[in-house]
Amino acid sequence: MSTLVNPLDERSAGQQSPAPRLDSLEGKTLALLDISKPRGSELLDRLEHLLKERYGVSRIVRETKPTYTKPAPGALLERLAFVDGVIEALAD
Repeated sequence: MSTLVNPLDERSAGQQSPAPRLDSLEGKTLALLDISKPRGSELLDRLEHLLKERYGVSRIVRETKPTYTKPAPGALLERLAFVDGVIEALAD
């Protein structure tokens, strides 16, 4: 069974739209965000390898949230402002 999760911020009221999808991953810079749950870094290690090998991602930036229980701090979000996309790891 698969569960679909809404990635939009639940704290905001009103209508929200997700960010537009990238047309391709080739040549892009992606951030892999570890939310500090157990084994998240293992998932991201494998994902990083696959993104470079199969999809031509040119650069991977790795960041880690201090805790999974709260939204990412502003300073962390600012460090990721230059990337083309972010993949967040949810693992246990």
